[in-house]
Amino acid sequence: MESESFGLIRVNEVLEALDIGEIIEEYPDDQPYPSCLIFGHTQTARPLHIVCAPVLSEQRLIIITLYQPDPARWEADLKRRKR
Repeated sequence: MESESFGLIRVNEVLEALDIGEIIEEYPDDQPYPSCLIFGHTQTARPLHIVCAPVLSEQRLIIITLYQPDPARWEADLKRRKR
C-alpha cells in the first residue's frame, strides 16, 4: 500500500476542501469525462488538491486523485506549479 507523504487524507478532509475549494486548472479533453483540479483547505487549514470529474447528468463527482501539494513543486499560494 502506498502512503501519502504528508499523512493519511480522511474522507471528511476531502469533503471540507471540496466545500470551500476553487477550480485552479481545467482539463476539458480528459476522457471519459472532462476533469479539473480543485484547491481547498480543511477546517484545520490543511491544503489539498483534488482532481475530479463532475458528471452532472448522473449527479455525481468522480474523485480521480487527491493529495496534499508539495511546496517544493508549487508556488507559495499552492495554486500554480513551479517552473
